[in-house]
Amino acid sequence: MRVLVAMSGGVDSSVAAALLVEGGHDVVGATLKLWGGPSDSGCCSVADVDDARRVAQQLGIEHHVFNLTEEFDRHVVAPYVEAHVQGRTPNPCIECNRSIKFDRLLARSDRLGFDRLATGHHARVASGTPLRLRRGADVDKDQSYVLSMLGQAELGRVLFPVGEMTKSDVRAHALRLGLRTAAKPDSQDVCFIGSVEGRQGFLSGKLDFHPATVTNGRGETVGTVDAVELVTVGQRRGMGHGTDGARRYVTAVDVPSRRVTVGSAAEAVTSAVVLPDATLSWVDQPLLHGARAVAQVSAHGRPAPCAVDRSGDGLVVRFDVPQRPVAPGQTVALYDVTDPDAVVGAGIAT
Repeated sequence: MRVLVAMSGGVDSSVAAALLVEGGHDVVGATLKLWGGPSDSGCCSVADVDDARRVAQQLGIEHHVFNLTEEFDRHVVAPYVEAHVQGRTPNPCIECNRSIKFDRLLARSDRLGFDRLATGHHARVASGTPLRLRRGADVDKDQSYVLSMLGQAELGRVLFPVGEMTKSDVRAHALRLGLRTAAKPDSQDVCFIGSVEGRQGFLSGKLDFHPATVTNGRGETVGTVDAVELVTVGQRRGMGHGTDGARRYVTAVDVPSRRVTVGSAAEAVTSAVVLPDATLSWVDQPLLHGARAVAQVSAHGRPAPCAVDRSGDGLVVRFDVPQRPVAPGQTVALYDVTDPDAVVGAGIAT
């Protein structure tokens, strides 16, 4: 089988390529040039490209660099900035997977005559009809949440070679092969945001910040923030404490009104979240009205049992136990209640 491997310069994609070579496949490595600006974090640095190229040399496979900077800026960076203007909490890694890796790159692999596209994600595709997207074997490294937008068309054309492995197994395999990425730390940050400038520094050059009033649930002013665009629902840092000394959490962000609402931990919970139809994607068949599921609202969040209802132009996810508020813009991944390792679909909170 002819396989194009997306090599980020990290240990997971390095071992993914190695496993495919060991399996006798015709393997070619490809590294994406996504961010044209300065970066010292994430997976887009010059050093990462060099690491991927050198690993490909060690494995004896071809390596190419695909420049998708324009697409990345249009589909990932620009929406990230605009989300902050609107007071939403974007997930650029999910959008990169949706629009770049499993759209543009997957289409390119098809055009180039490859049978499959492989990545180093910790997730699994279970064979059968229909195909199922499942959590990776390593619970701590599972990445099914950031892949929850994939459907049958994509799952039939992708491979996740390290999905059955733990992270320690991946590193041990890389060490046995002498791969230069064996001990390389995992990427933790958004690739286009430098570790020194941070989110505030990055956004300061792309949008205007506005101060805002902080009020409690009774409408009383309890403070201010310097930039409402940087505040997110659920945030507690910088929100101070209530009169009882307890921490305050953000329960709502209204950018046009320059207002942030805060509440106690008991007040900062929600029993339901709405996922508009326009944001929904399904691995196979959509959940029906009244169906049971398990929701996850962040990459390593705690799964929450829930029921789903149809309402107007969206899906309402009703949690069995109230959860911390889900910020508008966050992805909510839904898993099979009878098989909690299997993704059913996903949507973006309104």
